[in-house]
Order: sequence, then C-alpha cells, then structure tokens
Amino acid sequence: MVQNIMKRNNVHIRGKGKKPLIFAAGFGCDQTVWNDVFPAFEEDYQIILFDYVGFGNSDITAFDLMKYGELSGYVQDLLDVCEALDLKDAVFVGHSVSSMIGLLASLSKPEYFSQMIMIAPSPSYVNDPPAYYGGFEMKDLLNLMDLMEKNYIGWANAFSITLLNNTAKAGVAKNLEDRFCSTDPLFANTFAKACFFTDNRKEITKATVPSLILQCTEDVIAPRVVGEYLHEHMPNSKITYMNAIGHCPHMSDPEETILVIKNYLLEQSVPLIGEGVGNING
Repeated sequence: MVQNIMKRNNVHIRGKGKKPLIFAAGFGCDQTVWNDVFPAFEEDYQIILFDYVGFGNSDITAFDLMKYGELSGYVQDLLDVCEALDLKDAVFVGHSVSSMIGLLASLSKPEYFSQMIMIAPSPSYVNDPPAYYGGFEMKDLLNLMDLMEKNYIGWANAFSITLLNNTAKAGVAKNLEDRFCSTDPLFANTFAKACFFTDNRKEITKATVPSLILQCTEDVIAPRVVGEYLHEHMPNSKITYMNAIGHCPHMSDPEETILVIKNYLLEQSVPLIGEGVGNING
C-alpha cells in the first residue's frame, strides 16, 4: 500500500530535519513549482513533495473521472500520502486551491497537521452578493471552462498571463503555460471544475489548525478582499500582505515567499527539529 501511494503520487522526501514540511502545488501544476522554495528548508525540515493524480509524474492510470471530479478526490490524495508516511504535526504549505485541500484534510485528520500556510487561497471563486465577493461571476467561469474545452492551448496562454498579472515576469508566465500544455486537457479540465465551482466558506469556520494566509498584491484570482474574508472567518488565522504581484509568488518571488514562511514558523515557535517523524521505509 505504501509503495503504491509513493508511486501513484510521485512522492519525494528530502531534507535533514525531522519536522515534516509538505508542499502542495496549485491547480494544473506539479511539485517542481517549489524548486526555488523548498531548498531553503532542507537543512531543518523533512521536505515532502508530491503530485496529485493526473499531474506531473503521478501514475495517470490511477485517474478516476468520478473521484477527481470533486475536490474530495485531491483531499484523499493528500490524506493517503500523510498516512503512507505516518506523518504527525506536519507543516502544510498549499498554493491556491491546495490551501482548501489542506484545510479539508485537516478537518478530517487534524493530527496530521500543526500549521497551515495558505498561499493565495480562496474558499470560493464565485461572487455571491452582497455577502461575498470571490472575484468571478459564474458566467465568466463557465466561459473559461468553455474555452478550455474548445481551445486548450489558447486557454493555457490566456490563463497563465492572468495568473501572473505581471508583465515583468513574462518568463514565469511562459513556465506556467508550458506546465498547463504538458498536462492532459481531460485531467486539467476535471480539476478546474472541482476547483472553481466549489464553495468552502462553511468549512473554513470549522478550522482548528493554526494558519497563515499569504495575500499577494493585485491577485486577480484571489483578490485582497478574499484573503481578508478568510482571515475574518477562519479561526486561528493570521494574514500577511506580500509585495509579490499576481497569484504565484512561490514562482515569481521565491525569496519573499521563503522569508514570510520562515518568519511565521518562528513566530509560531515551531521547533526546527520537531517530533513528527515520517516512516519513509514503509
């Protein structure tokens, strides 16, 4: 079972420390998006990198349209990895939709996690006036899905530019576009629907694990008002406003991302050598 999960989710373990630190990529991406961030933590933590089924070097034969048509399928991937490694009190770093995946996993198995670090998170992308502004009208998201299905390459180009929202980072936008284009459109489309049409506003109020919200500047996907809504409604949360522009600071501004994560962990008095030891031998 353990070896199956390790292969299925392409799990890699690095680092010299004992305290587990899990990095989870956002929509359409794989673990390599963390390449400029995770090395800064290798000296002090046990780094855990993985791919959701359908992305990166995961076992795509394990993809199930029904399972991964809901966010719960990706939550189960994360829980399976934690169980396979026998993790306890791990620090979880999730980008974008992975922030909510981590939150849902922590509601199911809080013992796996000690802190949640949410980079550009959103509990719901759809506007629900007057109580909530998520950044998108439903018709806009439906049009996005329609473009995805009819012209995937065109969608990948447009969406990557929207994500970065920073002409100075054209190389990073191209990197994102290449990642989207290297993914099977069926997998990307299935994950997109699970991501963009899920409303987790009720779930965030049940959070028990302390969390940090990293709010980027001029983030079209997760605007400032969304981060502030999360902070207001999620217990034990803290919000930090980043100088990084756009939705992917771990790729566009890795130095600032590393700094704010380290500062938070120091404030939380998270020991560099923790007690949560993963069983990597199965």
